[in-house]
Amino acid sequence: MKKIPSLLAATAFFASPVLAEDINVVGSWSGLPLHKQYEAPFWTTTLPEASGGSVNVALTTHDQMGLGVGDIYRLLGEGVYDVAMTVADYAVTDAPELEGLDVPLLALNADDAKAMVDAARPMVEDIFSNRFNSHVLAIAPYPPQVVFCNKPISGLSDLAGLKIRASGRMTAKFLEALGAEGINVSFSEVPGALQKGVVDCAVTGAGSGYSAGWWEVSTHLLTLPLGGWDSVVTAINLDKWNSLDAATQELIAKQVSENFEAPAWASAQGALANDVACLTGNGECASGDKRAMTLVDVSDADFAKAREILETEVLPDWASRAGEEWVTRWNDSVGKVVGVTVVAN
Repeated sequence: MKKIPSLLAATAFFASPVLAEDINVVGSWSGLPLHKQYEAPFWTTTLPEASGGSVNVALTTHDQMGLGVGDIYRLLGEGVYDVAMTVADYAVTDAPELEGLDVPLLALNADDAKAMVDAARPMVEDIFSNRFNSHVLAIAPYPPQVVFCNKPISGLSDLAGLKIRASGRMTAKFLEALGAEGINVSFSEVPGALQKGVVDCAVTGAGSGYSAGWWEVSTHLLTLPLGGWDSVVTAINLDKWNSLDAATQELIAKQVSENFEAPAWASAQGALANDVACLTGNGECASGDKRAMTLVDVSDADFAKAREILETEVLPDWASRAGEEWVTRWNDSVGKVVGVTVVAN
């Protein structure tokens, strides 16, 4: 009889996931739908369950950790944590070529945005491997980046002379070309900046602005996508990735693609119409209570002017910083998808 406890202990030992992989994950903004609806459920439930207990995940977010957004991928490459995800534009100081992933005004719907991302992905994978010692797992969208203003505007030309928080470097360059002043304000600080007049307007996703309550401190909504789709890259430290066996790599890649990336893109379909309805009260809002911002229509003239500035000033400026190799790769991939050829100044 005395052998039974020892036998039970041995059985429990071999039945437990003693070789489980522990993965520390840093997610994007904790209060926004991408994290709450997709990141958190995937990393805390979907992947561990699919692994049968062979993968354990500890999840936090960069805002909960108090990380500077420009440091997120750099720290990932250094192995401070195993997986990280945030807006690619936050890393363009370290990798200016990465701006080519999320060019504004080229994708007006989720299908076009996904086609651009798919075309850019081989470039992005090389950038993350070379710049951040990381392996790309997924690229998911925030909603199209539109303009929230706390003063009356009637169109694109009214942005000239205003102080505007940009969502990325290309957007800041565009605003400068338009005659506005680009102001660097973090996402979490925007409501206070709008309320105090530090900025007159701010660019972010319509859904993000709705979730974060920007409608409380802004009055007018211009739905021209001046900030692209703010692509969020999920990457894993390359040393960590290479330490995983082939079966675990295949499991993670498959689960991320099918149960995180694909649903996030699917939800982007029609998201802008819903978000605009929620912010302005025009139409059906499936996300909560309707608000009462003034919707500023985008004229054909506004869009034509915006595209001209993009192609003649913004993209050539990026080309001069990214370098000939990356411009050629962009023209041969994303450029062919969207029908645009970038020429450096």
